[in-house]
Amino acid sequence: MPIVDLPLSELAVYEGRNPRPDDHELYWTQALLELGRVQADVKIDPVAHPATFAECFDLTFTGVRGARLYAKYLRPERPSRKKRPGLAVFHGYTLASPAWFELLPYVAQGYSVVAMDCRGQGGRSQDPGGVPGTTVSGHIVRGLGEEPRDLLYRQIFLDAVQATRILMDMPEVDGGRVGVAGASQGGGLALATAALETRVKAAVAVYPFLCDYQRVWEMDLANEAYAELREYLRRFDPTHEHMEQMFTTLGYIDVQHLAPRVWADVLMATGLMDTVCPPSTQFAAYNRIMSRKEQVIYPDFGHEDLPGMADRAMTFFAERL
Repeated sequence: MPIVDLPLSELAVYEGRNPRPDDHELYWTQALLELGRVQADVKIDPVAHPATFAECFDLTFTGVRGARLYAKYLRPERPSRKKRPGLAVFHGYTLASPAWFELLPYVAQGYSVVAMDCRGQGGRSQDPGGVPGTTVSGHIVRGLGEEPRDLLYRQIFLDAVQATRILMDMPEVDGGRVGVAGASQGGGLALATAALETRVKAAVAVYPFLCDYQRVWEMDLANEAYAELREYLRRFDPTHEHMEQMFTTLGYIDVQHLAPRVWADVLMATGLMDTVCPPSTQFAAYNRIMSRKEQVIYPDFGHEDLPGMADRAMTFFAERL
């Protein structure tokens, strides 16, 4: 079998290369305290949609640093005397929340669903400067030259937590039966959210992004989704005098270092031919998860549609939520 990374036996015990900052725990404790002080000012507006079994809404809320965030919110059209489960869905890097149509299968299953647009990317959420996000890349390295608390992904992780908490607080949602899901960046955000909001009960992460940055660099795969690592060094540290500090700072937003905080049941999917989010970087996070977990391996697949994974995810949530 051809491989692009370590053999599967070595992946199973791989512990990651990117350093963890000494004050990592304090960093996220302070971040969550900041989030707790934010007045979300949630607003929902109905959206006309032909689905006969669902109600659809534009949902907006205020995140950390004053950004106004957008999300799609869907719920079953018929009210229930019992509160229903909920699911927070996160999208891939530079993109936006899925189309309403793509979220409807979960509503048909009886879930209320929130799908947030990440700030500064391809959707309707505001960037911290107060404008709709239109950037294509550069989010990993944004804030590297400032204080660690200014890292953009710190704010995006907190946005994902806040969107999930808003879902949990919806009157029709059972806050103890909420899951998170996503692929690539969405998979990374699902794990980060489950780590930072421990009430999350189940998480599905398909080839998660934002893990083990130094490993990506050492494999010479800092291209495509991780290309900004190379560009940052070329522009701001061409002789690599400060590269060690760069990777240490990125450790604050490395999902592998958040993974031990996850309490949720986890289902992860990894393609062993993935050159966008290399398998070892995904295993770096998976191997640190201490809760109940399962990993589905696709030996011949890369960063692409994984046959049968959507059905596995639906079954996983149905059994846990």
